[in-house]
Amino acid sequence: MCSAASTVALYFFCLWLNKFDMSDVMYFSKDSFEKMKNELQQLKTVDRPAASRAIAEAREKGDLRENAEYDAAKDAQGILEAKIAMMENQIANARIVDESQIDTSKAAVLTKVKITNLATKKTVTYQLVGEQEANLKEQKISITSPIGKGLIGKSVGEVAEITAPNGIMKFKIEEISL
Repeated sequence: MCSAASTVALYFFCLWLNKFDMSDVMYFSKDSFEKMKNELQQLKTVDRPAASRAIAEAREKGDLRENAEYDAAKDAQGILEAKIAMMENQIANARIVDESQIDTSKAAVLTKVKITNLATKKTVTYQLVGEQEANLKEQKISITSPIGKGLIGKSVGEVAEITAPNGIMKFKIEEISL
């Protein structure tokens, strides 16, 4: 039997996992795609055998009905297998964007877009990336985010109107580069 806490944790992990539509095309830079392939290889060749060993060791410790170590090892294995399945689907649906083929006349995946908020006059530069690469601390925003969706396809000088909870925000596109 699984403990209540581990069952709840597994449930929330599966909810998080399901937020990704496994058939959606995901855009990656070549570097990010290679990192993901390497991480998947690590999970399959190192972490998966380690999880199996942990289950075997816990099984040897006696009655499985009252063995919390066994329950924890099985839960960890389930989470690991879910992560492997998610990454395999992402790789299967991945599209690698070739930077040499990007047209910088319009905002697109992997372009850096310098924008000015017309209300606050604050200027910021974001790189438009696939959902998996998004990281606001690195100034990388997803093309599926509200701002990303509003910027895609716009050219220098155009104004993107983005619907936000506090109303419509307007951003002027100042520059597009790689």
